Amino acid sequence: MSLQFAYWAPNVSGGLVISNIQQKTGWSFEDNKRYAQIAENSGFDYVLLQTRFIASYGAENQLEASALASALAASTEKINIITAVLPGLWHPGVMAKIISTIDHISNGRASINIVSGWLKGEFNGYGEPWLDHDERYRRSEEFINVLRQLWSKEIANYRGDFYRLNDAPLKPKPIHPPKIFQGGNSRAAKEMAGRVSDVYLMNGGSLEEIKEQINEVRGYRKKHGAGDIQFGVNSFVIVRDTEKEAKQVLRDIVTNANEEAVQGFRDSVQAAGSSSPEGKGMWSESTFEDLVQYNDGFKTGLIGTAKQVANRIVELKKIGVDIVLTGFLHYEEDLKAFGEKVIPLVREKEQQQLEEVLK
Repeated sequence: MSLQFAYWAPNVSGGLVISNIQQKTGWSFEDNKRYAQIAENSGFDYVLLQTRFIASYGAENQLEASALASALAASTEKINIITAVLPGLWHPGVMAKIISTIDHISNGRASINIVSGWLKGEFNGYGEPWLDHDERYRRSEEFINVLRQLWSKEIANYRGDFYRLNDAPLKPKPIHPPKIFQGGNSRAAKEMAGRVSDVYLMNGGSLEEIKEQINEVRGYRKKHGAGDIQFGVNSFVIVRDTEKEAKQVLRDIVTNANEEAVQGFRDSVQAAGSSSPEGKGMWSESTFEDLVQYNDGFKTGLIGTAKQVANRIVELKKIGVDIVLTGFLHYEEDLKAFGEKVIPLVREKEQQQLEEVLK
């Protein structure tokens, strides 16, 4: 199967790095509409819309993900639109209806990303309880179960610790069952992926770190007999004419980091992760430099020439990655350049590998 490519929608202000460096990246609807159209014409398969309700890591302005997803569904033709959702701030029955509506607007191009939550201020600010770490994942799993019930059954009934359905209908059903994405680095997150999710999204990391996570989640998947699961990895992409130029851009981003915002982000995520039983969350081993890109995107190593980046992506595929989730400094330029320079090289290498297998 060919690798698939996704990108983070910059639907929050400040771009995809916590840095004061100049970025040619906007957060408005018109900006995101333009980026989505560029992406689908450049070979991208997915766009992932961030969920954020309260400013963190300098992201002062935020467009709500599902509302923007509806607008992008009507403004695009091919790209699959992933709406990130926070259980606890949404009821799964309401969200099942919203995603089904987006699926109809887009003619079957809707997916959902379940975010169990790491920013306590969002829940406190809106008067919702902040659950213990593993309880947040239990709630997320129930959220997914409710979604599947409503999308598949004529009349849905559900009895959980967090949600109830009582002879609940949902019409129209989605055109295609929306794919369910999920992240998290704790054991609770990985076990949940092994039971109920379609795609497990990983923060950036080395090939060894990524492979270890893939093997662990596959083990849980096999244990629960839940069928196939796909794996996506986050990456911040810097493609320039020379490796030296690309690495200089990285140095410039880190040198101009917003230290106060990075430290605030670090405090929030480390508090969330340390509350897990094993005391380990998604950012437990991230350095200050890693956190300047808030999903460890630098660590994946997609920084260099187009050929170097394509070679690295092929290595990711070899260890089991199915989807490369990308972020960029200058969306106006870099999104299109990735589609024109990198994706074709990856496709060539995939074809070469296929031909070698068939010999």
